[in-house]
Amino acid sequence: MTAALGVLLRPITMGLLLQSLFFLLLLLLLGSCLHPAAAFPKGCYPSEEEGLKTFRCSNAQLTEVPRDIPNDTNKLYLDFNQIPFLPRDAFRDLPLLLELDLSHNAIARIETGAFQGLAEHLHSLDLSSNRLVSVSKDAFSNLKAKVNLSNNPWLCDCRLQELIRAVELVADSSGGIVCDSSTQEGHVGKAFLQVIADTDLCNVYKKTTDIAMLVTMFGWFAMVISYLVYYVRQNQEDARRHLEYLKSLPSKQRRSEESSTISTVV
Repeated sequence: MTAALGVLLRPITMGLLLQSLFFLLLLLLLGSCLHPAAAFPKGCYPSEEEGLKTFRCSNAQLTEVPRDIPNDTNKLYLDFNQIPFLPRDAFRDLPLLLELDLSHNAIARIETGAFQGLAEHLHSLDLSSNRLVSVSKDAFSNLKAKVNLSNNPWLCDCRLQELIRAVELVADSSGGIVCDSSTQEGHVGKAFLQVIADTDLCNVYKKTTDIAMLVTMFGWFAMVISYLVYYVRQNQEDARRHLEYLKSLPSKQRRSEESSTISTVV
């Protein structure tokens, strides 16, 4: 009876053992394929949206671009954080990134090369509602993405004009690029595209520089002329005094001194 029972239970035991091994192997495979959740910053999580691999860190109280973002990420949301600047190579390990949302942060500085490695695929970059005042066009070098630069405290000058002409703006976002300050007081509060439609800020800057150089050169020229005039007048005054002195001498000595003075002046 016992032997018969053992024979009956043996297949069941083997089946349970094989099932346990199968689930253990499956867990190991999943663990090697998926990014460990513990490595993600608090408030960040991966997901899949419309067939695209997405990594969300919205409103996660971040103060820097997080590391350990899965390198197959297609859409990255870092909006509503406190990131103050973007360092060089901040996204270099994300070669498949299509969309990057950095809106509603505290970004005031973007280093050249911050978006290096994204030129190939990135088609949307949101930098709206930050603290950008002035950014070099080189920071967006070779970037083909449509960029949203609205709602920043921009300084309207030649540098911003060069930046706007170097990037492709998101449709209907240009009206949000407003002069918070400007090299010309009358531009403050105006939409930047309206300003550069009437004024070439780079040409104005060039003219101002040329005038400053001209004024400086004229000042140096005037100083040189003044010195030469002073030098000639001083020599003439010295010669006049010497001649008057000679006139007061006895005639014989006066003639020899006059000859010497005249030859010296000549």
